[in-house]
Amino acid sequence: MRTSIPGRAVTGGLVGVRLVNLRDFGKGNYRQIDDYAFGSGGMVLAAPQLKEALDSVTKESGAKPYVVYPSPQGALISQEIIETLALQENVAIICGHYEGIDERFTQKYVDMEVSIGDCVLTGGEIPAMLIVDAMSRLVPGAVGKSKAVIEDSFYRGMLDNPNYTRPAMWEGVKVPEVLTGGNAQEISRWRRREAVRRTLTRRPDLVSRASVREYLKGVNVAVIAENENVNLAGLAETCRAYDAGRPYIIAGNHELREAMKEKYPEAKIIGGMKKLTGVIGENVLTVKITASAKINALHSLEAKRICLEHDGNILFVFAQNERMLEGVDGLTGYLFGKCEEIPMSVEIGIALDRLLGKR
Repeated sequence: MRTSIPGRAVTGGLVGVRLVNLRDFGKGNYRQIDDYAFGSGGMVLAAPQLKEALDSVTKESGAKPYVVYPSPQGALISQEIIETLALQENVAIICGHYEGIDERFTQKYVDMEVSIGDCVLTGGEIPAMLIVDAMSRLVPGAVGKSKAVIEDSFYRGMLDNPNYTRPAMWEGVKVPEVLTGGNAQEISRWRRREAVRRTLTRRPDLVSRASVREYLKGVNVAVIAENENVNLAGLAETCRAYDAGRPYIIAGNHELREAMKEKYPEAKIIGGMKKLTGVIGENVLTVKITASAKINALHSLEAKRICLEHDGNILFVFAQNERMLEGVDGLTGYLFGKCEEIPMSVEIGIALDRLLGKR
């Protein structure tokens, strides 16, 4: 806590760290803080001493802190957990040892158990260091450039792109030409593509919770309407929140188009799918979204993966009546296993959140 980013955060008063020695609350001449496990086994940190240590922290801060216990039985630590902890005003990390800590203390006072992975360590000090370091990076002002935090691996849920430095040629391997060409847009596109490729190849499990909007070239939303009685309340605001531009409403006849223009002035009203794809441009991946599973349909997370693999514009198509999607060419993604009766505006919000993973 005296070096690098955590050190600067402490020196600058952005982060405060207090080390509490459990031995200060030990019992007897040897300041005992542990005892043998009931039913045979190794040593276990005792609940009374842990409680006294926690009470001292509570007294100093004026309120019980959010208590974290690193243990093999905890949830696998993730960026989302770190972000949750960084939002707490006070966090106390209990460093276990030996066989762990008395389960009664865990049940009564621990708010979160976390694991840094399936391995065995001597104690909880190294996981505590990891947690404090990761939390410190999220405190405003701790990292010089806030953009650097946003671009970190896992902040968006995706792996980072490959990075290179001088020399441009090393042991017969040349840096990709795009990085030395000086075209900022091409470099940005290359980095996004490589981050996607690396994530899909090495950690496809991350895609389900990743924020992927910026890795997609362009996103458009269209709704096929058969009459005026379609609930599209808040559609434009939802599309803006997910950087999907102004929504399109496809209306098949002139009277309906005029009615929709009056009812939804914030949307673009268009006559049909053919006209729409012409407006969006070439290399468009069309994904039809249904509430319930259909024959040959894809789970929404599988549709999300395919969208990431596509190097072009994406068009998500919804319909007031799902039978109207049957004549539309493209993939079909579904949100639920069975039909759910929900308003169209809610369905679109759920779909965009699942498919684009907005954080």
